[in-house]
Amino acid sequence: METVRCTMAQALVEFLKQQHVDRDGRETPFFAGAWGIFGHGSVAGVGQALRDTKDFRYYLCRNEQAMVHTAIAYAKMKNRLSTYVCTTSIGPGATNMVTGAATATINRIPVLLLPGDIFARRNVAPVLQQLESEHSQDISVNDSFKCVSRYWDRINRPDQLPYALPEVMRVLTSPSDTGAVTLCLPQDVQAEAHDFPADMFRRRVWRIPRPLADRAVLKQAVQWIREADTPIIIAGGGVLYSEATDALASFATDTGIAVGETMAGKGSLPYTHEQNLEAIGVTGTPGANLLARDADLVISIGTRLSDFTTASKTAFQNPNVRFLNINIAEFDAYKQAALPVTADARVTLEELSEALQGHRVSDAYAQRVRNYRVEWQGEVDRLFGIRHGPPISQSEVIGLVNGFSDPKDVVICAAGSLPGDLHKLWRTSDTKGYHLEYGYSCMGYEIAGGIGIKMADPSREVYVMVGDGSYQMMSNEIATSVQEGYKLTIILLDNHGFSSIGGLSQSVGCEGFGTDFKYRREESGHLDGAYLPVDFVANAASMGAHAVRARTHDDLKQALVDMKSIDRTTVIVVETDKESRVPGYESWWDVPVAQVAETESVKLARKEYDEQVKLERHFI
Repeated sequence: METVRCTMAQALVEFLKQQHVDRDGRETPFFAGAWGIFGHGSVAGVGQALRDTKDFRYYLCRNEQAMVHTAIAYAKMKNRLSTYVCTTSIGPGATNMVTGAATATINRIPVLLLPGDIFARRNVAPVLQQLESEHSQDISVNDSFKCVSRYWDRINRPDQLPYALPEVMRVLTSPSDTGAVTLCLPQDVQAEAHDFPADMFRRRVWRIPRPLADRAVLKQAVQWIREADTPIIIAGGGVLYSEATDALASFATDTGIAVGETMAGKGSLPYTHEQNLEAIGVTGTPGANLLARDADLVISIGTRLSDFTTASKTAFQNPNVRFLNINIAEFDAYKQAALPVTADARVTLEELSEALQGHRVSDAYAQRVRNYRVEWQGEVDRLFGIRHGPPISQSEVIGLVNGFSDPKDVVICAAGSLPGDLHKLWRTSDTKGYHLEYGYSCMGYEIAGGIGIKMADPSREVYVMVGDGSYQMMSNEIATSVQEGYKLTIILLDNHGFSSIGGLSQSVGCEGFGTDFKYRREESGHLDGAYLPVDFVANAASMGAHAVRARTHDDLKQALVDMKSIDRTTVIVVETDKESRVPGYESWWDVPVAQVAETESVKLARKEYDEQVKLERHFI
């Protein structure tokens, strides 16, 4: 057998370079390169291997969590057909990636994590940054990745590598079981040489299948759709990942069935499509939620049916409602006691369209959908047209950015009150124009994720919309965007605190406690003094960005015009009034309220909670 002598780290990098994926006859390299921060646990292993390799670019970030977010956003833009490797040293560099791993796995996005690990040979233990246990020597901080990874392994000998890597690729390229894959690399083993089989380094293509539905199940699905009087489609992220948007548009047009979009599924249809009622669930539109309330058949496509989508199991009140779940993942297909159509979304929609030729909803149903659409566009125009303040309202900011952006441009967000307002209000024309990380709603994702989007498609303008709370958690990747020449337009909404949780705190009777960025007052002992004078413009400028402040509606409009001529990342800081909120529409979210309290506002909130929770249904 022909062999190649190299270090474990060199073999790993060479293997990664040879991996490709194919779907529908389109073949692409699976790994676009590697992000990393090197330390003593990786600099002489993976660091050396990346330095000396060709055609596998290395990128430097400022925070290990951020580089995972960048890889996630890139992979999401690529419909999970390409991603990045993220490598770190042992210790805090490794555990910084745990949050990123959770974000990837919860959102079903493929990312390969290569944290350095403790010495396999143990004789010099405890090494710097090693977690010692009196119960086992076979443990390190990297064991914390197990619960947030789709696949986890540790390479204690170089000859284990050829047998671990095929499993790594199987999971990363799986349309149903993908997520974070963690391969722990002991620092001594990274540098050890071994005679690896030459076949390990051949070019390999992993074909992404499009499984068909079981014929009997598909036949029953057709029957259920024909029998339904008030059906509704819930379009999730799986519609986008399977590239089923055209198939969904045709199916909805032919049958007249209305569509509500999840956070991950927004953009499945352009907002102008006649069957698109846009957002559904806790952050949904009134039309989508009212139709869902009456639906006798819910056709969910590529969604995991989270509590935000189902309004904590209160969204569907028809006593005879049935669920038909089209999902590549069997785990999700069976949720809500559904008829499980475990198959690829695109081919299933195409087959359903063929089987349902001539079938269409009633005229009354169609008119109801048209009315909802007209009413909603009027409400969006109203919210965009508010002239509040200064400080101006968040809906004004969204309206200005949305109106100024081109259809192909991308808005990205992840946490705070912005995701809910964007889900409702953002008018999406392009399938990739709306990028929300809401499976984990991870604060700090926004700027790092914006870099990933720009790397995936440099032709698009990327608008990063972020609140001051999330910005302060991970603004440092502004420097990375400047370093790599990936221009972002960052709209920083300064509302002096955590707007989303502040509003939630008020709704449960806690009066916004602990959610404002204020000085502590000696008299009260609480953080209820004057607002902190944080200079976000100076902060962004210090990292190389072009930074300006917009105080009014017209200021923001002019700043958006000016940024077009700026060739580097631009940060526009705009103060907003967090009390000027976009309403909720026909929905509810289960956030338990204290059952016993002395505060009258909490007692009132609990009374309302007890009434709402009665609407939760059990589908078993």
